[in-house]
Amino acid sequence: MSKSEVVIPKFSELPLREGDPPYSAWGLYGKDDQLGTLNRLADRIVRDAARKEIQTGKRISLNWPLNAQRDHLLFGRQAFHQRIFQLSSYIVNDDTWSFNSQGSSQWDGLRHFGYQKEQKFYNGVTLEDIHNEKDTGVNGVHAWSEQGIVGRGILLDFHRWRTLNGIDFDPFESQSIPLEYLKATAKAQGTEINFGDILIVRTGYIEKTRSASREQLQARAEIELPPSGGVEQSEEMLEWIWSNFSAVAGDHPAFECWPSQKPWMLHEVLLAGWGCPIGELFDLDKLAEHCEKTGRWSFFVTSEVCNVPGGVASPPNILAIF
Repeated sequence: MSKSEVVIPKFSELPLREGDPPYSAWGLYGKDDQLGTLNRLADRIVRDAARKEIQTGKRISLNWPLNAQRDHLLFGRQAFHQRIFQLSSYIVNDDTWSFNSQGSSQWDGLRHFGYQKEQKFYNGVTLEDIHNEKDTGVNGVHAWSEQGIVGRGILLDFHRWRTLNGIDFDPFESQSIPLEYLKATAKAQGTEINFGDILIVRTGYIEKTRSASREQLQARAEIELPPSGGVEQSEEMLEWIWSNFSAVAGDHPAFECWPSQKPWMLHEVLLAGWGCPIGELFDLDKLAEHCEKTGRWSFFVTSEVCNVPGGVASPPNILAIF
C-alpha cells in the first residue's frame, strides 16, 4: 500500500476473512504486518499534521514519572527501582533501572492482550509463538520504534466537559463513558476529527490519584481487578474508533471501562483484532490546562517507543507540540 494513500474497509465488513475473530482486520496489510492501525500514519498525514499543528513550538510531556505509583501499582506489577553507583575511583556515576513496562505511562503492544476465546494475538499469533526458545519477536514493540507513533493528536477533555455539565463520574469506579459524551466533548471544544488522528481521552484519573491518600491507593492496589472508568464497550464505540483513529490513549489504567461491562473487551478488538496501540496512564493535566488556556485541543504528537525486540509494552516517551 502506498504511504501517501490509506484506504480501509467499512466497519460493517469486519472480519475480513471467514473464521477470523469478531471485528478483526487480519490480513488487511499482509499476513506478516506488525504495525496495524499505525499504517494509517502515512507520510502525507504526518507531514500535514506537522505543518498545521506546530505553530508556537510549545512542548508538553505526557509522561507520568516511571516511579509515580511506587508501592501501590495496580494488577500486581513490579515497582520502578533505581540503583545509582559510582564508577571505579572516578567522579562518575551510572545507574540501573528495573521496572515493569506497564507500571506508569505506557503503550500496550501487540503481545499484551489477545482474543481470549480464540487465544490468538494480532494476525493470528499464538502464545506458543511467543513463549518458545525460537521466539522471533513477532508483534514486539520494536516494530513500532522504527517510525514511532507520530501525527496529529486530539485531546477530548471529558473530565472538564462533564464537570462543566454537572455529570457525575468517578474514575476510580467501573463507569462507562458513552460515545455520545465523547462526541459532545469534541463539539463543545470545537475539535474536528481527522482520519488518522491519535485520540487521547482525559477522565481525571491521574488528577484523582494525586489527591488520594496513601491508604486509598494501597487499598486499590490490593484488588485483583481494580475498577476504573473508561470508554464504553459497544459496537458504536468500535465503529467510531475504527473509522477515525490510528491509536487511542487516556489517563486511566485500561482506556476502556474496567472490568468490562460486556462479555468481551475493547482490548481484544483494538490490540488483537486491529493492531491498534492503546496508551494508558498518560499524564494529561498540564496538557489540558494549556488546551483550555489557548482554546485549542489539537496538537502534534511524537512518541518514540523503546526499541526492545519482542517487547510487550513500552513507556511512550511522548510529547505534544503546539
